[in-house]
Amino acid sequence: EVQLQAFGGGLVQAGGSLRLSCEAFGFAFDNYVVAWFRQAPGKQKEAVSQIDTSNGKTYYRDSVKARFTVSNNNAKNRVYLQMDSLKLEDTAVDYCPAENAIDYNGNYYLPRNWYGMEYYGKGTLVTVSS
Repeated sequence: EVQLQAFGGGLVQAGGSLRLSCEAFGFAFDNYVVAWFRQAPGKQKEAVSQIDTSNGKTYYRDSVKARFTVSNNNAKNRVYLQMDSLKLEDTAVDYCPAENAIDYNGNYYLPRNWYGMEYYGKGTLVTVSS
């Protein structure tokens, strides 16, 4: 059975750090795009950061550049999101869907759209307090 599990969320004060982890069960993360999306209360989902595990390329939305770092460990079948200098507006449920790195036309590209991802899983809640 294919599963994706995001974990590592919690309550942290503004300026603090958290590391989220995403683990895959039933398939290997190599040659996949693993994307971190988040959804804040009352807002739409937005892409936060993505990594193409086939070539190491990454994507960050502007508001998290220089604060967040995405990485992968294919041996452990995990992708991580290190979040530093957290702000109140980073409060959200974070998800880590995955999609094959190559699309139907043989292209590699970032960022990926939420609705086109191949595998989804439950999210993990990040709450940043003042």
